[in-house]
Amino acid sequence: MASLLELGFEPARPVPECIEDTILPSGDHKLVVDRRAMSTRVSIAAIHHSRHLLEDAAGRAYEEMERLIGLLNRFDPTSALSVLNREGHLAGPPPELTLLLDRSAAVHEASAGAFDVTVQPLVDLLHRSEAVADGGVPDSGAWRDALGRIGADALRVSPRRISFERDGMGITLDGIAKGYIVDAMAAVLEAHGIERFLIDAGGDIRASGLREDDLGWMVAIRDPRHGGILPAALRLSGGGVATSGGYEARYDPEGSWHHIVSSRTGRSPTSVLSVTVAGPTVFAADALATAALLMSPREGVRFIDSLPGFECMVIDAGGRTEISAGWTSLTVTSQEEGV
Repeated sequence: MASLLELGFEPARPVPECIEDTILPSGDHKLVVDRRAMSTRVSIAAIHHSRHLLEDAAGRAYEEMERLIGLLNRFDPTSALSVLNREGHLAGPPPELTLLLDRSAAVHEASAGAFDVTVQPLVDLLHRSEAVADGGVPDSGAWRDALGRIGADALRVSPRRISFERDGMGITLDGIAKGYIVDAMAAVLEAHGIERFLIDAGGDIRASGLREDDLGWMVAIRDPRHGGILPAALRLSGGGVATSGGYEARYDPEGSWHHIVSSRTGRSPTSVLSVTVAGPTVFAADALATAALLMSPREGVRFIDSLPGFECMVIDAGGRTEISAGWTSLTVTSQEEGV
């Protein structure tokens, strides 16, 4: 394989699956494609008068997705993020990584420290703990050691160098990278002249324009306890939506420990099942949903209410919902045509 790559051959990429390819009554084409990436399905639904342009733009958007995954995937040992975590420093970092860390720092400050990308040592401990997997608690010594390696104040970021000031630190961009990548895919579609589209990356969603019935794109919010129940449905013609919840990656049978942990307490939140945030961009909605999940339901709603342009719905452990002041302006009823 190495010799083939040296000759200019490229490794095969998964080909997106075409789910829908139709000509609408207006004469426009609607293309829906889908492929597996980022541990989920990433789909693009787009409308334009040119079938060729739709196909080319979608292909370019997936190429941009792959490029960014190659930089930000902490599970790929060759990615810039993995090199940083392994070495503790990274000279000449890619600007995308620097930008994401700067944005993460802004969310960290706005959320009074709730959002913290340096929790990776604790996430790693929970992931590999046999005691946690069996329904117990992590080793207290290892748990305290992991907590001691966490701290956004010990992360130094500049265009020339990123470094950790504590041994054994690590960062995870799980709470912001997918949203950032979806926004980047949207930018590619827009650069190709596609103005009507919906990108869905496992609940990280970006919408633009109107769908074929001249209504906004439908986005269903599911109850994390019961997949078939829809506590809310949104109709969007712009902006992004993201949902954060501990049910996505549980480390113990009861879900008391999962991939979202507090840098302040060292524990995973259990009073909130999921937080959905709608706003101008997916990356911001993604990070803010994670931050709000680490607060009590009322604190999370107050936090989102304090941010102009963002709305949220919080589902607590009992299935009750708390919503921000303007959330209902985004929702539709089951009786509305097209739902």
